[in-house]
Amino acid sequence: MSHRTANRTARHHARKVAAVAVAAVAAFGLTACQDTSDGASGAASSTASQGSGAPDAEAKNGEGGAAALQKTGPKPLRDGAGLYPRAIRLEHSGKDNGRVLASTVVPDGGHGIGDIQESTDGGASFNQVGKIADPKSADGGKGLCCATLYELPQQVGDMPAGTLLWAASFGQNEPESSRHMSIRVFKSTDVGRTWSYLSTAATATDANGLWEPEFSIDADGNLVCHYSDETDPNHSQKLVAVRSRDGVSWDGLHDTVASAPTSDRPGMAVVRKLPDGKYVMTYEICSKDPKFSCVVHVRTSSDGWDWGDPANLGTRPETADGKYFRHAPTLAWAPEDGNPQGKLLLVGQVMYNADGSKAEGSGRTVWTNSKGGEGAWKEIPAPVTVKSDKIDFCPNYSSSLLPSADGHQLLEVATDYDGGVCRPYHATNGT
Repeated sequence: MSHRTANRTARHHARKVAAVAVAAVAAFGLTACQDTSDGASGAASSTASQGSGAPDAEAKNGEGGAAALQKTGPKPLRDGAGLYPRAIRLEHSGKDNGRVLASTVVPDGGHGIGDIQESTDGGASFNQVGKIADPKSADGGKGLCCATLYELPQQVGDMPAGTLLWAASFGQNEPESSRHMSIRVFKSTDVGRTWSYLSTAATATDANGLWEPEFSIDADGNLVCHYSDETDPNHSQKLVAVRSRDGVSWDGLHDTVASAPTSDRPGMAVVRKLPDGKYVMTYEICSKDPKFSCVVHVRTSSDGWDWGDPANLGTRPETADGKYFRHAPTLAWAPEDGNPQGKLLLVGQVMYNADGSKAEGSGRTVWTNSKGGEGAWKEIPAPVTVKSDKIDFCPNYSSSLLPSADGHQLLEVATDYDGGVCRPYHATNGT
């Protein structure tokens, strides 16, 4: 087996994610889609929602939803399976502000789709309102992975603030002889009811993977797409970024995190902007060192585009007693009373003690930091308690954190096993 093939089949992060499609096929028949076009047929890949045809009229306060998140115990987000959850609260959509939207990658008659759920009662309950079902996923087994959901905070090209974007990795299950994975982007202008193909942010130059898209807006107003890239022969995996002025044409490909050891695998970037204009990125770095494999790291940028020397791997967030997270981190920002900088909230799949043993609160702990990610982080109870202790694509894998508008409550969507099904659960608790 070649070094490159060994890397791609090792238990490092991106191969774990790629295994989602394989494992899901065995567990509940998940298949998905590929990108076989350069956009010429993109219009044909729009799809209508299977939910309501228009935003409902039951939104409270005339603001699209409850003003605050409602404290609830864990409940299933949807019937059946769902992977890689993401949740946002609309803040730039006028009368629809306050609605909470959540997305997961789910099976649908054997085809992988993006499922869009909505809450108009502050996250207490959700209903399906839309889905993204690219016709190119209709041929089963192509592979769909690790989607993201984003609301534009400002106009980009001809897309006004409030436009919703959804993107995912397509095509990991194609035969290696013909596989060219892609990051395909879709948009919605009706609060997630219907979606249309917008563009392809990246297409692999070889049979290796492109994973985990993440959107942000840089200081110059560009739409930035961060993702994990396996196609560089000098890196088993690295983090890269491209940008766009209109959401259609993408350029400026450059490395953001690229470790010197070829076998290291930075991945799963999540980016948040702080009130002072600083950008914070969290990610994992999977290495051959078993004690620190897939440890969560953090780094910052002054403009959201230039992250400094890619070989500078950032720092490892820790609590005062040395606990740290491994695998699949996500990050959120919330306002905090008396603190103009607000606070960051961080979660990872598994929490470890300083000596490398699994921490007692693993699977039921979120961290906060009121200093822009610097210094020690504090532990708070996670809204969702994840019971399974398996370390694979399901339990607490890339959980989504959504603070309330005042920062006093936190909605979490986290996945856990229910029998043989990987099910997403949502709950809200105090921060």
